Amino acid sequence: MIKTSLVVLLLFLVSSTASAQGLAELATPQSGRSMRATSAHRSGSDGEYDPSAEVDPDSNLDRQDLEPGKTRVLLEADGPGVITHIWMTFLGPQPQGWAPNGAANHQEMLLRIYYDGSDRPAVEAPIGDFFANAFGKRSEVISVPVMVEDADSYNCFWHMPFRKSIRIEVVNQSEKMLKKLYYNIDWIKKDELPADTPYFYAQYKQEYPVKQGQDYVILDTEGKGHYVGTVLSVRMRSPAWFGEGDEKIYIDGEQKPSIWGTGTEDYFLSAWGLKQVISPYFGTPFFDQRGPGGHVSSYRWHIGDPIVFDKSIRVTIEHYGWMSPDENPEYRSTSWNERQDDYSSVAFWYQTGTPTFDVKVPHARERALPNLDKIFYATDMLDKIKHGDGSTRKQEFDILPKGHMLYKPETQENARLTFPFTVENKEPVRLVVRATQSYDFGIYKATLNGVPIGRPMNLYSPKTKSWDYALLDFWPEPGEYTLQLECVGKAPQSSGHRAAIESVRLRERRPRVKEMAHDRDKDWREDPLLY
Repeated sequence: MIKTSLVVLLLFLVSSTASAQGLAELATPQSGRSMRATSAHRSGSDGEYDPSAEVDPDSNLDRQDLEPGKTRVLLEADGPGVITHIWMTFLGPQPQGWAPNGAANHQEMLLRIYYDGSDRPAVEAPIGDFFANAFGKRSEVISVPVMVEDADSYNCFWHMPFRKSIRIEVVNQSEKMLKKLYYNIDWIKKDELPADTPYFYAQYKQEYPVKQGQDYVILDTEGKGHYVGTVLSVRMRSPAWFGEGDEKIYIDGEQKPSIWGTGTEDYFLSAWGLKQVISPYFGTPFFDQRGPGGHVSSYRWHIGDPIVFDKSIRVTIEHYGWMSPDENPEYRSTSWNERQDDYSSVAFWYQTGTPTFDVKVPHARERALPNLDKIFYATDMLDKIKHGDGSTRKQEFDILPKGHMLYKPETQENARLTFPFTVENKEPVRLVVRATQSYDFGIYKATLNGVPIGRPMNLYSPKTKSWDYALLDFWPEPGEYTLQLECVGKAPQSSGHRAAIESVRLRERRPRVKEMAHDRDKDWREDPLLY
């Protein structure tokens, strides 16, 4: 989580940089009438919720649940008018008292907004991605048009004009309930809108993985308007840095892009890589780890610098970056290679006329990233895991579906864990240990069938969190394997030598590693590699 002092500073920056013009506009006459759609409870004659009834002043049941597969209309109104603000919140996905089996996550909820009776949504995106929260993970965002305070209150300040009508709905595409949905939607009823008023659009798209030989297309539409924002989310499939691809933006049908960038992190207004940060106009709310299975999601708002087009716009980004030698035809590490990562995005823009971007959001089942791991859960084999001095037990941890195995040695001496696992097929994989970091955990060194592998695993962190430790890239022969983790010390700040292991994982490498097969016939025991 971003530090509170930084959030306060950013809030000040947002208010000072974004509100000067807005404050000036407040000193001018305003037309229209303010309206609100709300989840405030409306009691029917039977005491149950009735959307046509009056708000019940004696009820605090201002939230609504939504069953799997169902749709809830949040606002349906006649125009002309302008949406000025959307706020919503709901329970997170973790099991808790109000939802013992967990609840839908925001990647599984679809936001749709329709204008003027159209059967095609103008806004179609998972709620999380629309609010710059990808992968079903909750992250704080403090920016000018989108704010997700404390990672659970979703605010949007994009203005959305409409002439005849508007309908805003949420679709629960999860297999679980959407629990305790609260919302307020503020809008202004207008007498009329100027004839040239552009409409607001937002469209989600994904490629798992990106198409080879083609740049990733974020938006491709005809019409007159201006492009105002991007959310881009990437799951990395390679050990090295992904973000060397340039944005390339084609205006009004040009064959060569007149807007050409210098790298992915540069487009998101960072430099020399990305790191977790939030700011008024750009940010990276989520970045867990580099390498295969790592996730990064960034936003870029073109508010002071909208990208204007008269006839059409095509927004693309290259998927180029560094590669490890076993992914490269030349068997060497270079920085300019086409990668096979998993991309998703939301494009934000205003335009007149009907958009021609022919993209539909896939179902939540298809939005979930494909599993890359053969998983050996520690809690499923407690009777098979051997350990040195100390005790082990299963411990629940809300962000881990099966919890983890907690190991409690008294000292470093004779503190070790041994995990058996089976390899069924010879294919390129990365050996990963998913462990928990905490304030009283030690440092452990790994061996596989007696061969030292990887770097020491420092399990210390002042805050408890899950972490993936990559140990080995190899082509294991089918058979039985034994992974041993031996305590070799602790960080100076740590108060103990404990360990908590969620699983041992064999993580699939990207397809071209298998196609090139550079390391297939190498004996990993003679030269253990971790790219």
